[in-house]
Amino acid sequence: MKWLMRRCPKCSRYTLKETCPVCESQTKSPHPPKFSPDDKYAQQRMKGSITVSESLEYPIT
Repeated sequence: MKWLMRRCPKCSRYTLKETCPVCESQTKSPHPPKFSPDDKYAQQRMKGSITVSESLEYPIT
């Protein structure tokens, strides 16, 4: 399933477009990755060698 909602990391606005209509920056998906009990990369993520999407670092307002 493709997510439609996008979030601008600069101004924290939500939109359906690839670029923010207010500040013209690239938008990212605000949705977390899918959960899987058979996650192959869980150990690497916990150690910090794999980073999660940057859009999850910003607080949702």
